[in-house]
Amino acid sequence: MARNKKPLPLLEGVKIEAVAAEGKCLFHWQDLVVFVPFCVPGDVCDVQILRKKHSFAEGEVVRFIEYSNVRATPFCQHFGVCGGCKWQNLPYEEQLKFKQQQVFDQLTRIGKIELPEFRPILGSVKTQEYRNKLDFGCANKRWLTSEQLKDETLVKDTPAIGFHITGAFDKILPIEKCWLMDNLHNEIRNEVRDYAIEHGLSFFDLRQQIGLLRDVIIRNSASGEWMVIFQFHYDETGGEQEALGLLQHIADKFPQITSLLYLDNQKCNDTIGDQEILVFKGEDHIYELMEDLKFKVGPKSFYQTNTEQAYHLYSVAREFAFSDIQHQTSDIKPLVYDLYTGTGTIANFVAKNAQKVIGIEYVPEAIEDAKINSEINGITNTLFYAGDMKDILTDDFIAQHGRPDVIITDPPRAGMHPDVVRTILNAAPKRIVYVSCNPATQARDLQLLDVDYRVVAVQPVDMFPHTPHVENVVLLEHRG
Repeated sequence: MARNKKPLPLLEGVKIEAVAAEGKCLFHWQDLVVFVPFCVPGDVCDVQILRKKHSFAEGEVVRFIEYSNVRATPFCQHFGVCGGCKWQNLPYEEQLKFKQQQVFDQLTRIGKIELPEFRPILGSVKTQEYRNKLDFGCANKRWLTSEQLKDETLVKDTPAIGFHITGAFDKILPIEKCWLMDNLHNEIRNEVRDYAIEHGLSFFDLRQQIGLLRDVIIRNSASGEWMVIFQFHYDETGGEQEALGLLQHIADKFPQITSLLYLDNQKCNDTIGDQEILVFKGEDHIYELMEDLKFKVGPKSFYQTNTEQAYHLYSVAREFAFSDIQHQTSDIKPLVYDLYTGTGTIANFVAKNAQKVIGIEYVPEAIEDAKINSEINGITNTLFYAGDMKDILTDDFIAQHGRPDVIITDPPRAGMHPDVVRTILNAAPKRIVYVSCNPATQARDLQLLDVDYRVVAVQPVDMFPHTPHVENVVLLEHRG
């Protein structure tokens, strides 16, 4: 017989104390830390406890009694439901303070190494419409808030295009206006929705794996170009003609789209790295601009999603990589290894300062783009290799290509594999520039590198305003 669970309490009049991880805030209750989203330090509110563990609890605000004086008015109508911009209620200056503190806490608490004074965080040039890429899911069932569920006049099972809801993988929060990207993307997305509903196109059912309209990716660039990628899911009765009708309508309605692409994805997930992508209109790529360079961006290419801030991020990496290094050694330019090079953006960005840059990346298509980007820009001192980093970057590889003076590494959120760290230590470059989108795993790797390297500079960079995410660039120099 199941044991009746004790109902979780409603805590009245609690004061939010501080910002926590993942964009949440916290307060203390009994011997527990309670994490709550969509509030700010200083708010006084009633909180319903939703989950209770041994050392922490999670709750939600059910009523605000008094608002903090450290608060901004959210500008997005979807704030509080959409989980994308959890810090819109914090003034941007406060967001930067907390991000700076987050980097400091993670590098000191996890890294446990000697650190210099941190540089002040570089705030984003734009805090709205700063992204160059957004991915919208399509579903036959929209996400409904608790208030909407109580509304008996509302039609419940309606299709939607928008963002996935955490914890409800098969439902989509319909987005009317998103402030993360130039407003043209809202017009395109909403037109897709309206046309599909008007013409009876089916929206994807993730549980049943049926339905035509599956996903829409929208990209733009500093060159003024737009790319739109449709993921369809044809069934045994077809669907291709309906898809082509939608594509033609969007092409006619939005001449600004210079690359209109589509694919039939029959997999259980929405990743497109292994899919054949077809061109409906225009080219299979757009171009991104940075300084005096031009980068080809295809549908599978990774490019930093905040274009203007990416320039500042890479400028920091370049400064760390080359400042005074020739004076420390000789007039010969340094040999640089660029690990996790992606489409070679950093490699090509720093090439003019280097004798040679060798880029390594797991995705073969990205490496082909990296080579093309060097060719487009007349850069002849780069070499690129595709494969798993721990398999490519070996002692034999270094013996063949030369011992690097500088290693620039920009790994994914999981950080570097221990084998990669060991090879870097064996290669013994004079300096390492570590670019990270996850200071926690960066701190772990810095601890491993600490045996031979000391951290001499730390520069946090905000790439994603209104979110808790932060990039960090660290310069390490060999102790020898």
